[in-house]
Amino acid sequence: MDQTNYSVVVAEKVVVKWLTPPVPLPHPTPEILSHLVEAGFNDTAPPYAALTGPVDGRECLLALATGYLPEARDGWEWCVDEAEAGETAFAADLGRLAADLHLALSTLPHTTTPEPAPPVQAEPPSPAAVRAAGALAEALELTGGEDGRWLAGRADRLRHELEPLDAPIASPLIRIHGDLHVGQILRWRDGYAVIDFDGNPTVTDADPFQPAARDVAQLTTSLEHVAQVAIKRRGTPPERAAAWAAQARAGLLAAYRARLAARGRPDLLDEGLIRPFEIEQECRELIYAARHLPRWRYAPMGVLRTWYTEENPS
Repeated sequence: MDQTNYSVVVAEKVVVKWLTPPVPLPHPTPEILSHLVEAGFNDTAPPYAALTGPVDGRECLLALATGYLPEARDGWEWCVDEAEAGETAFAADLGRLAADLHLALSTLPHTTTPEPAPPVQAEPPSPAAVRAAGALAEALELTGGEDGRWLAGRADRLRHELEPLDAPIASPLIRIHGDLHVGQILRWRDGYAVIDFDGNPTVTDADPFQPAARDVAQLTTSLEHVAQVAIKRRGTPPERAAAWAAQARAGLLAAYRARLAARGRPDLLDEGLIRPFEIEQECRELIYAARHLPRWRYAPMGVLRTWYTEENPS
């Protein structure tokens, strides 16, 4: 994984994450970590301190200190091992973890002051639809070669998959993680922990309060990416990797739904939004590959080719 920050382990007790460069305040992470503690969500590295200071005349977040989690490995390691072995029992744990996180974040107040309602006019496109359409257009523009031609040939199908975002979003808008993939989930000596609440570094205009389905979609697509990594780096047969991803995805979603239902909040997930958000996420993966990490393109393209084969054109 490429990191945008620099972390130092101190005496195997504390991890100090230095933000490079420092980020002007307000920064979302201290508030979120504080709220998670208050909400009783403990499946993260224990937050200890935030270091702030002036940089070029602005008060900035310089570093975060959190507890050290012994034997921790991120999902780009442990989850690829699971894919190679064909094991999917972990998926239920991830589903419950994501649901517990969203249940805790759903109680964080939305402090943004709503703008005055504009005069009644024709219904404009929803911000989610505009954002997703823009991601698809940019992915089509930036993806070249045979991959680009393949993608262009399926552009209409992809646009059709995004159509549910044209309707007003009815599910609650909560403070989401914003960059929830398996690389943000550590498996350590005592279980699992979700980390890194900085938001998506490649998306600068996203409202932090969104449907929970966006986080869920990024997490499910990351399982698909794990399968592609297992194919490329571990020699896992493509058919077996695809079957593993489908089973892991189903297990994660079943556990997520069950946890929300058990806590009386099934309304947090609008399942009709998962696929369009998954499509948008794959477009964003292609954009990230084109702009920052070209060798990564194989993963989102592999996922899309798995989803849209000649035998499965829908």
